[in-house]
Amino acid sequence: MGLNYAMDISISAINAERLHMELISSNIANINTTRTLAGGPYRRKVAAFGERPLSFAEELAYAELRQKSGGVEVSEVIEDRSPFQKVYNPGHPDADQDGFVNMPNVNLSNEMVDLVYSQKLYEANITAFNATKKMMQDTLQIQ
Repeated sequence: MGLNYAMDISISAINAERLHMELISSNIANINTTRTLAGGPYRRKVAAFGERPLSFAEELAYAELRQKSGGVEVSEVIEDRSPFQKVYNPGHPDADQDGFVNMPNVNLSNEMVDLVYSQKLYEANITAFNATKKMMQDTLQIQ
C-alpha cells in the first residue's frame, strides 16, 4: 500500500468523525426540543459507519497493482427509536392531560462520552495523517 492510500484512509476517517461530532452537537443542542417539524420531540441521531466504497479507478488499480485504498464513511444517519423521557411538568405547553411532557431521548452523559471518544479518534487520525505526510517528505529528502 502506498503512502497516498494511507493518507486517503486517514482523510476519510477524519471526515467521518467530523460528521459524527456534528451529530452529537445537534443532539446536545436539541436536548430540550419538544416540538419538531415532523411533530413530537426531537429524536437522537446516530451515525452508522461503513466501509467506503472504492471508485472504478481504485478498483482498477487494485486489480492491476494489488493495492486497495479502503477507508470509512458515515453510511447512514439513523434516528434512535428508544422511548422518549416522560417528565412531569403540567405548566408546559406540550404537556398531556396528565401533565407529562415527552422529552427527547437524548442523555447528556452518553453524548459527552461519545463526543470525547469521537474527538480522540479524530485526533488519532490527524496524527496518522501527519506521520504519513512526514514520511513522504522524508522520502523526498533521500539523496
